[in-house]
Amino acid sequence: MKKLLLLLFFAFTATGLLAQKQSVPVMNFESFQPLLHQQNDTVYVINFWATWCIPCVKELPDFEQLNTKYKNKKFKMRLVSLDFKSALQSRLMPFIEKNQLKAEVILLHAPDANAWIDLVDPSWSGAIPATVIYQGDKRIFREGSYTYEELESIVKPLIK
Repeated sequence: MKKLLLLLFFAFTATGLLAQKQSVPVMNFESFQPLLHQQNDTVYVINFWATWCIPCVKELPDFEQLNTKYKNKKFKMRLVSLDFKSALQSRLMPFIEKNQLKAEVILLHAPDANAWIDLVDPSWSGAIPATVIYQGDKRIFREGSYTYEELESIVKPLIK
């Protein structure tokens, strides 16, 4: 009886841990594009990054800190990975777990970047990291890294 209870305990614990793992949707650009233009009073931060991009990885803790601070406000953080779709299980998921990313992560599977980069922002060369911060019609695009202080100086005045 004790062995059965112990076995059930571990089964429920393992199930609970698995349920806490973040799922990562794989989206093409057509499906993703509406997320760049949601018209409401929520502040959206959309960061384009990849696990192989050193400046991207370096700034992720600052994005996570901002996400934690404002998660209970009208605020939504999306980390859009540009890793290869084939690396989802072997590279991206272990990276998310190891770095304990809590913000929503999306894998953008849109191999023809020339077809969609200008649709994100006409000034974007395609280099990452790149970030879109918007609320309604207010929109900021930046190619390059952010610090936490820079992010918060943009987001804080927009939060209601």
